[in-house]
Amino acid sequence: MAAYRFESSIVSVSKLIVSVLLITGCSSNQRPNYYDIATPVSVLELTKSPITKYITTSGTALAQGEVELKSEMSGIYDLQKNPVTSRPFKLGDKVRKGTVIAVLSDAEYVNGVAIDSKKLAYELAKQEQTKQKALYEKGGVTLNDMKNSEVKVTNAKYDLENAELKLEKMQIVAPIDGVIVDLPHYTANTRIEQGKLIAALMNYEQLYMDINLPENTIGYIKMQQPAHITHYTMKQDTLKAEVTQLSPAINKETRTYKGKMEIQNQALKVRPGMFVKADIIVDRADSVIVIPKKVIQTSQNDKYVFVVEKNIAVRKVIKTGLEEEDKIEVVQGLNVNDNLIIRGFETLRDRSNVKVER
Repeated sequence: MAAYRFESSIVSVSKLIVSVLLITGCSSNQRPNYYDIATPVSVLELTKSPITKYITTSGTALAQGEVELKSEMSGIYDLQKNPVTSRPFKLGDKVRKGTVIAVLSDAEYVNGVAIDSKKLAYELAKQEQTKQKALYEKGGVTLNDMKNSEVKVTNAKYDLENAELKLEKMQIVAPIDGVIVDLPHYTANTRIEQGKLIAALMNYEQLYMDINLPENTIGYIKMQQPAHITHYTMKQDTLKAEVTQLSPAINKETRTYKGKMEIQNQALKVRPGMFVKADIIVDRADSVIVIPKKVIQTSQNDKYVFVVEKNIAVRKVIKTGLEEEDKIEVVQGLNVNDNLIIRGFETLRDRSNVKVER
């Protein structure tokens, strides 16, 4: 009887072990393989497009033309009207070269110039010269008499020109085309002193910018190279520029060299004094494979990306060329029409299952 119970116990234990093994086996077979789960990804079908290599620098945009107009005499101040608006000139008004912005009047000063008497003296001197020349040709006067008459004409002409220059000081005239950027207020019909600022003008349809370039760019930057100019407050507006001057000397302390750029600013979008970025174009490829920089991963010395082939992520080692701020040329490793994974690539391994989402 005891032997029977012992055998029954052995059979029960055996069945239990078999059951456990079966259950374990079944669980093992049903356990999912996480590497076989299809990772959702987005792809970009590769085509050829242009890319440009830039060297970026920055600096302050400055006006090509800038002038301060000051009173050269004291006088009664009279701000003139803008012929375009028929209103007194104000800040921001555009003016053409030769436009009278303000007038200073002083009757005593005008009388002292005596412009009318100097005009008359000049006319009389010319008449006397004509008379002396005629007499000389007839032998009526000496050569010395005729030359003296020429000297009187010359002196009278200079006196008249000097008088005209003095009267011109009474008018504050724009010497350049530009925009009024400073216009101090003076009460109308009051006297202002000599040397007072009347107006400041800037012509910034063309700007220039002083630049400092790293020593390692000296083989890339050349005269007349084009550039794109942007300001952080208006990144959508890009101005054209050109390298116009380059220094051959390297600063031994900063390891940089100086240059100058001219900026086309006809729409007056960039203002003098703005701090701007210049992207100098040093190379360009018109029809190459270009990909986003963010999709590139590195392993030791290799750069690689993933492409989709029949719902499998395939690792592709690549070599790159020209690069911009957020994209780069691929010179080896990818082909046109490859489906480059641009989202969901971070956790992929070579030959991972993927599901392309549109």
